[in-house]
Amino acid sequence: MTQQTLIDKARSLLRRSGIARTRDLERVGVTRTQLRRLVDRDLIKRVGRGLYSLPETPPTEYHDLAEAARRVPGGVVCLLSALRFHELTNQNPFEVWIAIERKAWRPKVQSPPMRFVYLSGPVLQEGVETHDISGVKVRVFSAAKTVADCFKFRNKIGIDVAVEALADYRRRFPSRLEAVWRFAQVDRVSRVIQPYLESIR
Repeated sequence: MTQQTLIDKARSLLRRSGIARTRDLERVGVTRTQLRRLVDRDLIKRVGRGLYSLPETPPTEYHDLAEAARRVPGGVVCLLSALRFHELTNQNPFEVWIAIERKAWRPKVQSPPMRFVYLSGPVLQEGVETHDISGVKVRVFSAAKTVADCFKFRNKIGIDVAVEALADYRRRFPSRLEAVWRFAQVDRVSRVIQPYLESIR
C-alpha cells in the first residue's frame, strides 16, 4: 500500500464514521506505527485514547457523547447526560452517563469518564433515539424516557434533579406529558411520579 493510498483509506474511513477506533483503522490496513505517523503529520487527529477523527472536524458541544458511543457501541446515553443533550438541565456532568445491558461486561474506559447504569428488557429498549453527533450514530434516551428514568434513579441523582427535569420538560413540551406517564409505567415508577405530574398539569 502506497503512502497516499494509506492516507486516503484512513481519511475516507474517518469521513464516513466521524470518529474511528484504532481497530477500525487497522481493519482498512493502517498499522499502529502508520497511525502515529499520520497523527504526527496532522493528517488525522487523536481525540481520545484509541480514538481518531479528521483535523478539520470541529468538536461539537456533545463530542464526549460521540466518543462514548464509539467506546460502548451498545450503550444508550441516559440520565444526566441525556438531560443535558435534551436541554432539560443546567448541569454539565463531567461523566458521560451510559445505560448498558444488566448482564453486559463493563467496558474499561478511561476517556471520556463514564458512569454506567445497568438496565434490561423494556427499560433499556424503549424510548431510544439515534442522533448524529460528529458523524457518529449516538443512541440517546428520548426526553420523556429520560425524565421517567430520573424518577427511577432518584436515589442516584437526587429527587430535586428529577422534579426540575419534569418541570423543564413541561415548559418545553406542554402537550407531551402523556409520554412521560407511559415511560413511568415502563420504569415502574408511576406511583412515584403521579403526584408530581398532577401538580404541574
